[in-house]
Amino acid sequence: MPFKFKRCEIDGLILVIPKVFEDDRGFFMETYKSSEFVKAGIDEDFVQDNHSKSIKGVLRGLHFQKSPCEQGKLVRCIKGTIFDVAVDIRESSPTFGKWYAAILSAENKKMLWIPKGFAHGFLTLSDTAEIIYKVSGAEYSPDHDAGIRWNDSTVGINWPFKEYGINKPILSAKDEKLPFLKEIEV
Repeated sequence: MPFKFKRCEIDGLILVIPKVFEDDRGFFMETYKSSEFVKAGIDEDFVQDNHSKSIKGVLRGLHFQKSPCEQGKLVRCIKGTIFDVAVDIRESSPTFGKWYAAILSAENKKMLWIPKGFAHGFLTLSDTAEIIYKVSGAEYSPDHDAGIRWNDSTVGINWPFKEYGINKPILSAKDEKLPFLKEIEV
């Protein structure tokens, strides 16, 4: 089996750990295999792939798309290191408003599966980082683009700024103005 699937504390989130074959030439790994993902409960039709590059201290998010254009994301860091975060925004969920984070890096090669019903964001911890992610559900729709504030105190994400020598996050103008969790409509 080329993957280990670790269920996270919040139902639906899955940390994916690929089997990596390394030798003196480099490495080989499968990054997605439909049959294995389906067995693990990730039975998705991926509709879009995205690639993002950020410098240290950039915080992107917390983003999601509103109904009927919700998205699932399979996130992987291919250069550098990020603190990847998912926030449960499923109003009927017992973990509504709770968050989960994982360190994803080019070195550890882990991936995070974030299903529909979650807001997603990340903080770049290395000098630069590149992430790629597969998107399921719907393609990007500007009319359904939404998010919640990165520093919403009701969510209480413990961003590791000090541990990585980051004084304050670098945000887009859009992300600075996102609403708080209590203000959104999913």
